[in-house]
Amino acid sequence: MVDFALNEEEELMRKSVRAFLEKEVIPLESEVLRNEREGRPGLPTEDIKALRAKARKSGFWGINTPEEYGGANLGPVMSAIIAAEAGRTFVPFSFGGSADNILYAGNDQQKQQYLIPTIEGERRSCFAITEPGAGSDARSIKTRAVKDGSDWVINGEKIFITGGNEADFVMVFAVTDKEKGADGGVTCFIVDRDMGWTSTPIPTMGQWGPAALSFVDVRVPESNVLGEVGKGFELAMSWIGQGRYMIPARAIGSAERLLDMAIEHSKNRVSMGHPIAEYQAIQWQIADSHVEIESSKLLTLRAAWSVAQGVDARHVSSVAKLHGSIMANNVVDRVLQIHGGMGYTKELPIERWYRELRLLRIFEGTDEIQRRTIARNLIKGHVNSDGFGH
Repeated sequence: MVDFALNEEEELMRKSVRAFLEKEVIPLESEVLRNEREGRPGLPTEDIKALRAKARKSGFWGINTPEEYGGANLGPVMSAIIAAEAGRTFVPFSFGGSADNILYAGNDQQKQQYLIPTIEGERRSCFAITEPGAGSDARSIKTRAVKDGSDWVINGEKIFITGGNEADFVMVFAVTDKEKGADGGVTCFIVDRDMGWTSTPIPTMGQWGPAALSFVDVRVPESNVLGEVGKGFELAMSWIGQGRYMIPARAIGSAERLLDMAIEHSKNRVSMGHPIAEYQAIQWQIADSHVEIESSKLLTLRAAWSVAQGVDARHVSSVAKLHGSIMANNVVDRVLQIHGGMGYTKELPIERWYRELRLLRIFEGTDEIQRRTIARNLIKGHVNSDGFGH
């Protein structure tokens, strides 16, 4: 028998996170909407720092960060559950105390200079592999790094880089051996902003504000190679693959909150003498949304569990990411429809969620790439049709 219940400690953690969000974060939603409508950031930097200080005081710092670095190290399953709770609000806030997983591959000096300050919230990083001609096809990157004495000189452009406008250092991937390409010819460099790279904001339809990064003769010392020369593509794939299940996890929380809004509205909105909740057209939209959310929840938890067991979770994570991204877009579309004209206005946050959730089907691997991966795994026999490996 499979036991899906959380133990007492896990349930207490989940409830504590929800209580924190309801008390400290969700009340800021109206301010976030007002700021964004007036062209300002959703939350000022000082407000984000204050929230993180409260989160740290409450014990929610570094949820999946090893204890040796001051984190809680709750593991993949609890991290997914907490991500789902955090997804119940659109306030641009994260609990902090974490760093990109590939930074742990750094040497002792790099950990002191980059990893630990990032965990402590003193420095901000970004991950840069995507280029104008190399999105889903990461093997096609053209940014070059050429050895010059004891330094490397980087030239190229990166695009759609999350956190690129705010970061003070970047983990950038560049071709160091054109003949080998992704098979031993790509290297990851840690590059401080003051070494010369620049960023330009890219306006989007949602709150997400990515950046284009430009590298023109940026000189980087050999000591800033992350991992080994030529082993960058493996680092990139581990960054992309390890936390992919966290995307549908957050989507689950958003969809649950939206569904709650739809249920409440359908009971209060009267049309032709009856609450619209009594009409089958509305009931089916609510039922379909609930079924899809619950399906995504099981797929996502299975992916997180697979990571926790140390087994190859790439296939199940792709399944969870594909289903969760489509689910969230289906749910927000139904919720907007149930609210009618009011759902389309900026008076309610539904249109904001509508724009934000559309991104899920594009970033960290498009729907098409997930389908390609899933189909290829099945056709080549890497996994059986029951989803398990041989």
